[in-house]
Amino acid sequence: MSINPADQCSILIVDDMEENLVAFEAVLGPLHQRLVRAQSGEQALKCMLRQEFAVVLLDVRMPDMDGFETAANIKRLDQTKDVPIILVTGTEAGSDYAYRGYAIGAADFITKPVDPWVLRTKISVFLDLHRKNRQLALRAVAADTDRLTEITERLTQIELLLRNRTEADADGLADRIGQLERTVGGLLPGGMDTE
Repeated sequence: MSINPADQCSILIVDDMEENLVAFEAVLGPLHQRLVRAQSGEQALKCMLRQEFAVVLLDVRMPDMDGFETAANIKRLDQTKDVPIILVTGTEAGSDYAYRGYAIGAADFITKPVDPWVLRTKISVFLDLHRKNRQLALRAVAADTDRLTEITERLTQIELLLRNRTEADADGLADRIGQLERTVGGLLPGGMDTE
């Protein structure tokens, strides 16, 4: 199965143990996405600041900065706070793990040993969500660009009227300025009118 590079997303895999990183890469390889590894919470945060990720697969038990602390730091940063995090725990994890994870903003949990099918299915859901959010953002930018083009055209018309104006043009000029105010008002947060 070939994936269009434009449709590829990045997945961050965070685990301090090399063999776990290799295993996760093998399980997630069939999804044909960009897999980025980090072997500590600190490395994970650096990666998060360098590029956009669709989802983070984060081991809970790591030395220095554990998965909970790493997830809390990811959720504190404006540019990374919306990235879903799947925490990976051992089977010995207590019930407080789920509470702590959800309290800091984790989207899901998975326990080791990991069922490859379950992990790929969970990751695929977050990949689809990421792609849809990207499409919505692109549509919003396109709509704003169209509206800005319309405003620019109206400003040009108003400028021409001002340069060549006569007393008879005053009403037409006032009407065009009113239209422009309404268009600009639609671009303001909440679509507030400028009137």
